[in-house]
Amino acid sequence: MMRFPKRLPAVGRVFGYWRAERRTIRHGLVALVVATGGNVVAGISLGAISTTLERIPGLLILLPAAIAMRGSIFGALSSRLGTSIHAGLFEPTRRRQGAVVQNVLAAAVLTVTISWALGLLAKGVSMVFGIRGAPLVDLMVISVLGGLLSSVVVGSLAVALAIAAHRRSWDLDSVGAPLITAVGDMVTIPALYIATFATSRFVTPFIAVVLTLGTAVVTWRGIRTRLAAARRTIRESIPILLGTSVLTLIAGVAMEARIEQFLVFPAVLALVPPLLADAGALGALLSSRLASKLHLGAIQPRAFPEGLAWLDGSIVLLFGTWLFALLGIAVHFVATALGLGSPGLVQLMGVSMIAGMGASAIAVLVAYSTAVATFRIGLDPDTHSIPIITSAMDFVGVIALTVALVAVGLT
Repeated sequence: MMRFPKRLPAVGRVFGYWRAERRTIRHGLVALVVATGGNVVAGISLGAISTTLERIPGLLILLPAAIAMRGSIFGALSSRLGTSIHAGLFEPTRRRQGAVVQNVLAAAVLTVTISWALGLLAKGVSMVFGIRGAPLVDLMVISVLGGLLSSVVVGSLAVALAIAAHRRSWDLDSVGAPLITAVGDMVTIPALYIATFATSRFVTPFIAVVLTLGTAVVTWRGIRTRLAAARRTIRESIPILLGTSVLTLIAGVAMEARIEQFLVFPAVLALVPPLLADAGALGALLSSRLASKLHLGAIQPRAFPEGLAWLDGSIVLLFGTWLFALLGIAVHFVATALGLGSPGLVQLMGVSMIAGMGASAIAVLVAYSTAVATFRIGLDPDTHSIPIITSAMDFVGVIALTVALVAVGLT
C-alpha cells in the first residue's frame, strides 16, 4: 500500500499516484461512464413522466429520497462486501452466517422499513412547506411498492458485482457504488411510476393497511434477528437513514417548487437524476475507498487528511471533470432526439459542469469527514458514510443546480 507524507500532495505526487492507480482509475472510469449512461436513461424517464409528476403533487418530493435510499442501502451493502473482500473474509456462499446472506437480509429489512417511512415523511414535509400533496396513503403505497420492485433488481446486482469482484480481483470500492447508483436510478423511477397505478380511492387504503402491518412485522423481526452482523447493520442504519431522508426530501421540495420551469425545459429535469446520482456516486466511491483504508490501517482517522486521503480525493475530481462534461452533452442530444425541450447544448453543459464540479468538491470533504467521524466513534463507516454522503449530495446537488441555473441565465 502506497504511503505519502501527511500533507497536501504536490502536483507531481498526484500524477504519480494516478499512474500507480491507473488500473483502479480505468475500472472506476469505465464503471462511472456506464453508470452515467444509465443515469441519463433515468433522467429521460423522469422527463417523460412530467405529466404524472404534475398529476400527483408531492411525488417529485418523494422521488429524490426514494432514489437516494436505493443508493444508500445497496451502496452501503456493496461497501461492506468490498471491505470483507479486502480483508479476505468474503465467501460467496448461502450460509446464514456468511457476509452475503446477512447483508442481503439487512438490506431487505431496511428497504421495507425506510420505504414506508419515506411515504409518511414526504407527506409531513410537504405539509410543513405548505405544498399541496397527494393523500398520505397514496404516497405510502407508491413508496413501498416502488421500493420493493426496484430493490429486487438493485440487490441482485450488488451481490453479483461482489461475487464477480471476488473472483476477478476487481476493486469493488471503485466499481460498486457508481453501477449500483446508476441502476438504482434507472429502476426506481419506472418502479415508482408503475406503483402509481396501484393508487385508487377505494383500493389504496386497504393496501396501505396491509403494507403498514407487514412493515411492522419485518422491522421488528429484523432488529431482533439472531444474525449478529445483520442485526447490527439494521439497528445502526435505521436512525441514520431516517435522518438523511429528511435532507433528501427537502431537496425534493426545492425541485417541486421549480416544477413549472422543468415543464418548460424537460431536458433540465432529465439532467437532475444523473447529476445527483453521479455526485453521490463519486462521494460514495471515495467513502468506500477511505473506509477500506481505515479498516486496514492504511490511513489514520485524523482531522486533517493525510496525503493518501487527498490523493484519493484527487481521483474523484478527475472523474468528475470527465463525467459532468459528458453528462451535459449526452442529456442535450438524447432529450432533443426524443422531442424534450432543451435550453441548448452550451447552457445545459454549463449547468452540468458548474453544478457537478461544485457538488464533487463538497463530496470530497463530506466523504472524508463522515468516514473519519464514524470510524473514530466506533461505528462502521461502510454502513454510515454512504447514506450520509448520498443524501448530502442530493441536497447539495439541488443547491448547486439552482446556482448553476442562475449562472447560465436560465432563471
